[in-house]
Amino acid sequence: MAMSLENLVASPVAAKGPKEFSSLELMNVVWILFSSGSISNIDEGESSCRNTSNHEIISGVVGAPSSVTSIQVAHLLRLFKIPQVSFFSTSPELSNKQRFEYFSRTIPSDQNQVRAMVEIIKMLNWTYISILYEESNYGIKGFEELETLLSANDICIAVKEKLAKDSGTADKATYDHIVDSLLTKPTARGVVIFASDQEVASVMRAVQRRNATERFTWIGSDGWSARALVSTGNEKAVEGTLSVQPRANQVAGFKEYFNSLTIENNKRNPWFVEFWEHVFDCRWPGSPATPHNMHHTKRCTGTEKMTNTEFEGQLQFVSDAVFAFAYAFRDLHRDLCGKTRGLCAKMMPVEGQMLLPYLRNVSFTGLSGDQFQFDSNGDGPARYAILHYKQIAPGHWEWIEVGKYENQVLHLNMSAIQYKYHKRDIPESVCSRPCQKGEKKTYVEGEICCWHCINCTQFEILNPNDDTQCYECKQGELPNSDKTKCEPLPEDYLQPTQAIAIGAMAFATAGICITGFIIAMYVKNHDTPVVRASSRELSYVLLSGIFMCYGLTFILVLRPTHIVCGVQQFMTGFCFTVVYSALFTKTNRIARIFEAGKKSAKRPSFISPKSQLLICAGLVFVQVIVNVIWMLVQPPVARNHYPTPYDNLFVCEAFIEFDYMIAFAYPILLIVSCTVYAVLTRKIPEDYNESKYIGFAMYTTCIIWLAFVTIYFVTAAHIQLRIVTTCISVSLSATVAMVCLFTPKMYVIILHPEKNVRQSMMKNNKQYSAINKGGPGAAKIVTRPPVQTVSTATQYEDMTATEVEETTQTVGKSSPNSLCIPDGNPPMQTAASTISEQFHQQLAAPPAPAPQPPPPPAAASAATAALEQQPPPPPASEAAI
Repeated sequence: MAMSLENLVASPVAAKGPKEFSSLELMNVVWILFSSGSISNIDEGESSCRNTSNHEIISGVVGAPSSVTSIQVAHLLRLFKIPQVSFFSTSPELSNKQRFEYFSRTIPSDQNQVRAMVEIIKMLNWTYISILYEESNYGIKGFEELETLLSANDICIAVKEKLAKDSGTADKATYDHIVDSLLTKPTARGVVIFASDQEVASVMRAVQRRNATERFTWIGSDGWSARALVSTGNEKAVEGTLSVQPRANQVAGFKEYFNSLTIENNKRNPWFVEFWEHVFDCRWPGSPATPHNMHHTKRCTGTEKMTNTEFEGQLQFVSDAVFAFAYAFRDLHRDLCGKTRGLCAKMMPVEGQMLLPYLRNVSFTGLSGDQFQFDSNGDGPARYAILHYKQIAPGHWEWIEVGKYENQVLHLNMSAIQYKYHKRDIPESVCSRPCQKGEKKTYVEGEICCWHCINCTQFEILNPNDDTQCYECKQGELPNSDKTKCEPLPEDYLQPTQAIAIGAMAFATAGICITGFIIAMYVKNHDTPVVRASSRELSYVLLSGIFMCYGLTFILVLRPTHIVCGVQQFMTGFCFTVVYSALFTKTNRIARIFEAGKKSAKRPSFISPKSQLLICAGLVFVQVIVNVIWMLVQPPVARNHYPTPYDNLFVCEAFIEFDYMIAFAYPILLIVSCTVYAVLTRKIPEDYNESKYIGFAMYTTCIIWLAFVTIYFVTAAHIQLRIVTTCISVSLSATVAMVCLFTPKMYVIILHPEKNVRQSMMKNNKQYSAINKGGPGAAKIVTRPPVQTVSTATQYEDMTATEVEETTQTVGKSSPNSLCIPDGNPPMQTAASTISEQFHQQLAAPPAPAPQPPPPPAAASAATAALEQQPPPPPASEAAI
């Protein structure tokens, strides 16, 4: 449609303002453009207008409808710099202004249509679709844009097939093959068709032949949207389609104008007679015979009336194209000619590069009521209507509008969409369903939209930045229930409120109370024979160590801190060392006294109370040095420990491995040494020492420690159990020492205070002979009354110095079996058993007043003096009391 500048400017229409064009005047211009313009005018330069002959220049062209035609025309008009405005050409290729700088269009580019289609696909949650496109510029360019946008949105193409542009060149088998190809991907139920109505109609017929009317949901382009050619006869196949169509409103007044046309008043349109014959099924007199009217028998009269004519929905784009030229010429005339009516010299001729800026900058409200303005590419506004083909009643289908796409935003009424009659659920179109939470994707080779879902492991979560990877939570964290993030585990540590801690503290509390009671009794009876005879200074040290052992439990159950860990690390070995250093000093003193008596009468060294305390302090100081070095090499630290992925233990670092064996090594050495001394002194007469009680305590302690060390090593993964085991073992060791060493003394002090005196009970005087094993004639007769006292110290005070010396020599130089009765009776079992037997005989006899002991001799041996200074512990026979 060529436009004559003079025809337009000289007409009354051009002289009116921007809102003064009537629909009738505009339609006159439209029909002039449709009928009178010809590209041949470029060469001939002649046309007929108002019965005059004028030399006219074509200033603009409206058209062509199809993109293929517009591309060819645009190449030609570009040579002559003639602006062109199309109303139906939508190919994205025409937006390239380096090739088509004089081309404009009032309809939006298919690039916008493709964006709208992709937005629909995204709203339907489709990720795996098929594409059919016609083998033309319209279809190929649309497919290229669609492929690019789909890839950018991670939507995959399952099948892509070309449709022949001329449907007459493809037979049924070709379309059946295309449908079969779509059916090979059953999960790709969404299909986009970018083609014209004729090709799509053939596809729909093939779908019905393959009985696949319920297998696909179609997304249609404007090439076949709302076209009766596609839907008629293929309703079940087309049902459920969503199509994109440029949004156009009715042109006001055009229906009335067109219905008023007749053959008589519309002679300028050469095709109007043929249209009239088609509408009224008649033949106009004198019209040439055509394939379309040769079968008409009725004669047209010209008085027929058009009342039910249906118009193309895109008529708005045609009117906007004409309006664009009209306003461009008006603006150009106003700037160049001012108020001059008609053409002025400056507009003769009008070059295309002069008119083009005015054309691109027009802005007006068209007859449809929509505002129009070209974008930067010379395309019309991107306004689309989303149409849906649905069955609104049984056997009745219609295209209805369910949404719109404007300003690159999709508005879709999902509630108005139904796939089939009474079926509103849109079918899925995915290759693989989305993986569940905590599952990673393993893609099928060659398919970016097809994958297998694999669970992340128990301690892994899905990588939020890569859904194909899982990564393991770090120590102290576990995946949440959705396996979307790692959550920290709460810190777990032994708390005083736990049952096992309460049990350990209850045991320790009882021990502390009993220990305190014993200490109180010792203080109260500080100068009594029982307390003096038990090495009271070492006993106080021993009781202090026992008290610390019980108190250690309360330190071990505290919440770990660096300070608490330091106290634990130091005190664990220290309190044991205090206990067993005192016991070691006791057993060592007894063993040295009797061992020295075997060799000489010289008093052993370092057996005084002060010496004993210094020896004990030296032994304890060794442990202090060990602890200090250990804490310097490995400073006490409270930290988190993760023995299993489920645990977050907050403990002292020394408890994690076997570091506490450093603290226990020295006490274990002392325990072994005490046990050895207890074994060595086991045959000493029980009236002279408490080694048997110490031995029993050591044997029991060894059993406890063997069990403790075993449990300590096997509870590496259960730190709380290890701590409680340590508490119980420490308290048990303290209890064994307390019970074995202090129960006999408490028995006498509390229940038999009358025995806690310096006296002897004598029933008979007997003579004992000590036969020296040195040889015949070596026997020495010792005449002494049998004595029984509550302590060895008292016993030695009741004897003369000569008897003490001789007794010491006899015990030291003779074995227990050398003691016998001088009158020829058989040898006694042992000295200890003899003394015990005599003591029990005295218990059976009635009590007698104790005689005053004779004064001791002036001189006493050194060994006797040593024993008098610090007598050994009470005998076992007294404990039996």
